[in-house]
Amino acid sequence: MKIVHLIKLVLVLFAFSGFVACSSSSEEVIPEEVVETNESDVDATARRAQELEDEARRRAAAAEERMMRSALATKVFYFDFDVAEFRSADRDVLTYHARDLAANPSKQIRLEGHADERGTREYNLALGERRTNAIMNYMIVNGAARNQVETVSYGEERPADRGATEAAYQRNRRVEIID
Repeated sequence: MKIVHLIKLVLVLFAFSGFVACSSSSEEVIPEEVVETNESDVDATARRAQELEDEARRRAAAAEERMMRSALATKVFYFDFDVAEFRSADRDVLTYHARDLAANPSKQIRLEGHADERGTREYNLALGERRTNAIMNYMIVNGAARNQVETVSYGEERPADRGATEAAYQRNRRVEIID
C-alpha cells in the first residue's frame, strides 16, 4: 500500500509542478533588449515620419517659390475689347505682385495702360486709365501700398503691334508692369 501511496504522491507532485510551471509561463518577462528594440523602432518610425513631413514642406515651399518667380516674371496683362476688368486667370499672378510689393515697402512700380486704335484718342486714354486703376486697386486690396504704384495711360499711342488685325488689337489692349 505504501507503494500506491508513494505513486499518488509522485503524481500529485508532478501535477503540482506542471501547474506551477504553467502559471509562471503566463507572466513572461520580456528581455530588455526586446523592449529597447521596440522603443527604437517607434522612435525610428516617428523620426522617419518627421523626415517625410519636412521633405513635403520643403517641396511645397520650393513649388511656391517657383510659382512666385514665374508670376513675378509676368508683366503684361491683356484685356478684352472695350473692357477695363482684368481676366480672372490673372488674379493669382496679380496677387503675387501685390504680396511682393507688401514684402518690399521700398519697391515701386508703374502700371502703363494701353488700348487698341479703335475709338477716339480721349476714349482710349480713359480706357487705359480704367484698366490701370482696376489692377492698382486689386493690388492695394491684396497688400500693396498706394504710394508704391504709379499709373499712366498711353491709350493707343504706344501699340505693341501696329497691325490692323484682331490679333494685333488683342496685343495692344494691355497693362504693363514696369519696375
